[in-house]
Amino acid sequence: MKKVRVIGAGLAGSEAAIYLAKNSIDVELIEMRPKYTTGAHKTELPAEFVCSNSLGSMDLLNSSGLLKKEAQMLGSILIEQAVINSVPAGNSLAVDRTGFSKAIDEIIKNHPNITLINEKYDEIDFNVPTIIATGPLTDEKLCKNIKEVFSEEDFHFYDAIAPIVEKSSINFEKAFYASRWDKGEADFINCPMNEEEYKNFYNILINAKRAPLKDFEAKYFEGCMPIEVMASRGIDTLRFGPMKPVGLFDKRIETSFKKNQFWAVVQLRQDDKIADFYNLVGFQTNLVWSEQKKLIQSIPGLENAIITRYGVMHANTFINSPKILNKHLQSKKYPNIFFAGQLTGVEGYVESIATGLFAAINIKKYINDTPMITLSNSTMLGALIDYITFDNHKNFEPQNSNWGILKEIQLDKKQMKDKKLKNTIKKDRALKEIENITKEI
Repeated sequence: MKKVRVIGAGLAGSEAAIYLAKNSIDVELIEMRPKYTTGAHKTELPAEFVCSNSLGSMDLLNSSGLLKKEAQMLGSILIEQAVINSVPAGNSLAVDRTGFSKAIDEIIKNHPNITLINEKYDEIDFNVPTIIATGPLTDEKLCKNIKEVFSEEDFHFYDAIAPIVEKSSINFEKAFYASRWDKGEADFINCPMNEEEYKNFYNILINAKRAPLKDFEAKYFEGCMPIEVMASRGIDTLRFGPMKPVGLFDKRIETSFKKNQFWAVVQLRQDDKIADFYNLVGFQTNLVWSEQKKLIQSIPGLENAIITRYGVMHANTFINSPKILNKHLQSKKYPNIFFAGQLTGVEGYVESIATGLFAAINIKKYINDTPMITLSNSTMLGALIDYITFDNHKNFEPQNSNWGILKEIQLDKKQMKDKKLKNTIKKDRALKEIENITKEI
């Protein structure tokens, strides 16, 4: 039986290991936890959701929804388990993070083709076909080794985690359940603010003390921006971002559904299967914990909130993929070495899972001496890989899936103005290509 080494049992590494094992490849999965921990992980389990518990929209006309569908069609086990371990979240796919990770742990530990080794991996062995999927919290020694081997400066940016509160401590005389524009089930808890309450909240936020950063410069990723950084851009920035009130209505109050009922709204999303805990949507933060408590308890409905996890920030690392990787997620310099997940510069849970799967598909083909697959930028996954491996980036930064990176289509002026039609055509084109690729695989 042929052998592949997978480094890191996060989302990308777990997906890769399981795919390879199910395809009769002997997998040596190396994960440093629980023997060595990070500043962000809370459990000893693989595939841990460190920040939010949401994988985004399931709508195929949403970029994240399309990427999930592509991964499902390509055989993703983690997306399958996310659906099985899902919790109510409207049209989004959110998971019971403990239940999900336990399910992946069972698959890994019970598969005869996977050998799990809980140790650090400090130095790349170029003689063994390897997928490096150590994520944004890659250990310092391995980071140093990658930097030395590829003669590239390593990149850093800071990622932030949102706080979680106990549902039992929420005041439902003020808070209410609703989904935006009543789409799907009313799965979100909403804490509304009038103008005075919002200004009080804003003043607390912009004057709050932040936790000190590390000794190198913080480089925030726009898709996971700390709430205090957003607030520093202007008093109304949050009202047009994570606290926008549009389409959220408390039906206990008589009002017209055509206008905004509130000045701002804080949304909370279910974080576990039995709905005991909820995270504050878009509230990633680096405030010191005492300031977080003061801020959260200034929100109407959360005056007595019991905070079970405070927000934190941690340094994320990603390689210079445009210089290091080809379109197969394979090292240009060392063919035995593949990379996957956030270490490559993709940002997001689904993106990590999908690149882990893609790297596994290609390393399997590589060790079997069969042609590796390439996806065009007409697919969401292909466009994402095309973006992170594009050689002419002037300033390479992490990237989510989004419609903007997909190859454009030829439409007349009237069609171009119809965003839904445009995305529908792009979606159909992407799924057709993935369907053809699955036959090739």
